[in-house]
Amino acid sequence: MPKITVLPHPQLCPDGKELEDIPTGTSICDALLEHDIEIEHACEKSCACTTCHVLIRQGYNTLNEPSEQEEDLLDQAWGLEADSRLSCQARVGESDITVEIPKYTINHAREEH
Repeated sequence: MPKITVLPHPQLCPDGKELEDIPTGTSICDALLEHDIEIEHACEKSCACTTCHVLIRQGYNTLNEPSEQEEDLLDQAWGLEADSRLSCQARVGESDITVEIPKYTINHAREEH
């Protein structure tokens, strides 16, 4: 089963983390939450906000295709990049992926201290 490498994030995952043996078809959001990485998901994973926005630094093409609704929402995400996905919609494929959680979301701006 594939693994998710989570790059360091100042508040949610300061040292980064390797999530092993993630079942294919699991949403990135669910995988993060199941491994105690408390990514925001204000709409309760219903594809109605951008708080679970992540950047797929490796393995983007192994994920399911984004829906038109997801792409429309991503246009509103803070720090949108070509490899952006909503983690509640992006499902793990057959290969390992590397994920970066942006420092800010539209719902809540985090500050480093």
